Amino acid sequence: PIKPRKDLSHAANFLYMLEGEEPTALISRVFDVALILHSEHSMNASTFSARVTGSTLADPYAVVASAIGALAGPLHGGANERVLAMLRTIPDPSTEGVRRWAEDRLARKDKIMGFGHAIYSESDPRNTIIKKWSEKLATEVGDTTLYPVSVRCEEIMWREKKLFCNADFFHASAYHFMGIPTKLFTPIFVMSRLTGWAAHVKEQR
Repeated sequence: PIKPRKDLSHAANFLYMLEGEEPTALISRVFDVALILHSEHSMNASTFSARVTGSTLADPYAVVASAIGALAGPLHGGANERVLAMLRTIPDPSTEGVRRWAEDRLARKDKIMGFGHAIYSESDPRNTIIKKWSEKLATEVGDTTLYPVSVRCEEIMWREKKLFCNADFFHASAYHFMGIPTKLFTPIFVMSRLTGWAAHVKEQR
């Protein structure tokens, strides 16, 4: 285990403790932003589960376990992991190639991950924020494929289906550029959302 450093922020320490290397200022800032964006989002499935369990005066660990149980379902959690896996299946990263890929999936009624939201109708404000940071990270790491492909997919889905990216879509590329293993995407979401769950349970009680 790598011990945290007192001279690093919470976000920078988490990344430092993953690999033992101090992250750049940009990566630290983006991870901090990601944690803020994920910390709370009203009465979704996992938060509702936390409040129900908390209302019984169950201990905080049971509350968090119930919330994670809801998040474990594919209709609520893990979308950013599946976004990255999906983007990697696109064989041709050109604009025309992405269009053909998207049209083929839509024709077969295959779900394209990271689009639409149960609450928002025209855009997800969290996506607007993380997309800008993903672009900056792409420039820093020298990416010329993943971010452009993500943007092309976003444009095609809006043009063809009027579907917009939700918070998961560009978080996938942002986390990838930060060197975070894909299997940690959802645990990091939990780490952040703990603050929101705790606040809701405190209010419930």
